Amino acid sequence: MALSDEDVLEGVKQILHEAAGVPVARVRLEKTFAADLEVDSLSMYEVAMMTQERFGVDMPDEDMKSLRTVADLVAYIQRSGVSA
Repeated sequence: MALSDEDVLEGVKQILHEAAGVPVARVRLEKTFAADLEVDSLSMYEVAMMTQERFGVDMPDEDMKSLRTVADLVAYIQRSGVSA
């Protein structure tokens, strides 16, 4: 069974909190990683690694660099066909 967008978002919130110290309440779909959530490139690397571990999504560097918002990451995970 595929995960819902809300399930994926909840996972992304936890990843951003653990990898970059972003308060879960600040993470919303429209937020940008750099400007809004102040996630630096090293933390984004950790986000990619944790995303791969949690969702089984392979995320090459060039793909990670193209993701600007939380919504971009959620959509990327969903396109990768994750399931519960």
